[in-house]
Amino acid sequence: MSKTALIVIDMINTYDHPDAELLLPSADRVVPVIAGLLARARDAGVPVVYVNDNFGQWRSHHGELLDTALAGRHTALVEPLVPDEQSLFVVKARHSIFFETPLSYLLHQEGIDHVVLCGQVTEQCVLYSALDAHIRHIEVTVPRDAVAHIQADLADAALSMMRRNMGARVCDSDELWN
Repeated sequence: MSKTALIVIDMINTYDHPDAELLLPSADRVVPVIAGLLARARDAGVPVVYVNDNFGQWRSHHGELLDTALAGRHTALVEPLVPDEQSLFVVKARHSIFFETPLSYLLHQEGIDHVVLCGQVTEQCVLYSALDAHIRHIEVTVPRDAVAHIQADLADAALSMMRRNMGARVCDSDELWN
């Protein structure tokens, strides 16, 4: 029997980086969708794991990252997605949620063999994370309306690659936990 986790990628964010202006419109569209996914996953008892960049703050922990993001200019993009008491949090340094993080171990310990990836950026962190999940024999679902992009054409190509090359299920978020 497959056990699923919802993975929220890089949404605890100050949007203070070079591509932020290109990302913000898409992030603004997906935040309510992700908030809905979070509510439905929690209601269904699906574990939620936030995996987030450390933004070069090597001594930071998830609470400090959250406080920094909430104190930034784009609080409205962070507040609806704040982790609850049951959420797990993994800090990452590079694009993939698996690269030199304890995520593989955590998923294994929890018996999770299927991940639903949402967050940002579709053509970067989501794509690389889907590939790393695939090579670990973890089933992947990506709700296309719950991933934000910088470049729409690259995001479309990334979703196609995830579906074709990695066997990911690409769907709409309303198909999950209803």
